[in-house]
Amino acid sequence: MAAYHQYHAVNKAVDCTIKATSPGGNRKAGVIWHTQGSGKSLSMAFYAGKIIGHPAMKNPTLVVLTDRNDLDDQLFDTFAACQDLLRQAPVQAEDRGHLKDLLHVASGGVIFTTIQKFSPEEDKEKYPLLSDRRNIVFIADEAHRSQYGFKAHTVKKDEGAYIAYGFAKYLRDALPNASFIGFTGTPIEATDRNTPAVFGNYIDIYDIQRAVEDGATVRIYYEARLAKLDLSEAERPKIDPHFEEVTEGEEATIKERLKSKWARLEAVAGADRRVSLIAQDIVDHFEKRLEAIDGKGMIVCMSRRICAQMYEAITKLRSEWHDPDDAKGAIKVVITGSASDKENLQPNIRNKKKRKDLAERFKDSNDPLRLVIVRDMWLTGFDAPCLHTMYIDKFMQGHGLMQAIARVNRVFRDKPGGLIVDYLGIAESLKNALADYTEGYRGETGISEEEVVALMLEKYEVVVAMFHGFDTSKFFRGSPEQRLAAIAEAMGGR
Repeated sequence: MAAYHQYHAVNKAVDCTIKATSPGGNRKAGVIWHTQGSGKSLSMAFYAGKIIGHPAMKNPTLVVLTDRNDLDDQLFDTFAACQDLLRQAPVQAEDRGHLKDLLHVASGGVIFTTIQKFSPEEDKEKYPLLSDRRNIVFIADEAHRSQYGFKAHTVKKDEGAYIAYGFAKYLRDALPNASFIGFTGTPIEATDRNTPAVFGNYIDIYDIQRAVEDGATVRIYYEARLAKLDLSEAERPKIDPHFEEVTEGEEATIKERLKSKWARLEAVAGADRRVSLIAQDIVDHFEKRLEAIDGKGMIVCMSRRICAQMYEAITKLRSEWHDPDDAKGAIKVVITGSASDKENLQPNIRNKKKRKDLAERFKDSNDPLRLVIVRDMWLTGFDAPCLHTMYIDKFMQGHGLMQAIARVNRVFRDKPGGLIVDYLGIAESLKNALADYTEGYRGETGISEEEVVALMLEKYEVVVAMFHGFDTSKFFRGSPEQRLAAIAEAMGGR
């Protein structure tokens, strides 16, 4: 059953889509910004079900776009569970040829694909026309500017060069009359001109602050641990705030130029002494967390090498957490890789099926798998409600940071909130991201450790005053019968 924010957003989205796909429409249905953890995937499925059944759409074809294979799988699983609502089984495009076959239909179909499958054959500037129907709707998950550009750029190769474009152009080459709607957990950036150009303006906004107020997600708390580590200035990574933004760009030449800078940063972050200190701190901190609240934790490292190194350091401290069997063990590394990777990475490189099995273990609150170490995987589109603590030792900002920290904001049993533990000094980036990604930001979504402790002490003083003169020794040191009697006496006002 839809929550109120899903109900209203979906109905508005349907109205906007009917208008956009009409003969006089501009084919831009708009963007729904619903924060991570608020049921965005189900909102997409509800929207698809209503659009498919709308008589004005005349049995439309829906193309669900993601930018990564693991996100494609996760969203597909949600839609596959809603086949009665969709009145058909969704299909995943296996490759570019299969995608073309799926789109060469007269009507109908719910097709899942990564946006990269809309790349034309190498050195071709135009994608072939597949259909000129108007009742085709692209549903994009997490649309942002790196994916949906129109701009041309030159790709240089040893054998020559050719002109390439952003995926928005190729999508329109293939299906020129299709309409676009975007669903995102993070908003359109102020400097982003491509997303509105492709999708249109906001249809509905349900930001992180409203989700917390409604109880759809839990609060996120922040704890800085960098100062608690015995590290000299030379042992602390110095990060250029523009570094990640540049390396996420499309230009391979920019990435190439930054390789030496990245290598220096990664070397400092992955120094043996530093990793050992962080491993010890994580073990101590997480064990204390588990004494207070049952659940799971995620460690985010700067590189795959450091992920493997962190695993070795932690299992050296807690050998009983290690087990070579993926069905056993309390800690695992989740990364991608190939047979050509270094030997120390090989035990942590798994195929898609094994990664999915690990994900199921981690999502199961009763499974002994308590900690995972990741670099990029599971930081977007991964839901494990029992996850309550994230240890960050990787520089992130903006969109990427908000996606990552939302892994701990899911509602689960009596979970009071999610905790972000910072080993790199990302407090300012987190503050800026929360301000940018919360409509009318009031600074209440991410709460510092100091504020929480101060509030706890205040409440503690109130409770102490309430029980002034009451003998609590029978409760703390008495027999079970005396403890029960002390509780009854306290409740009865003595």
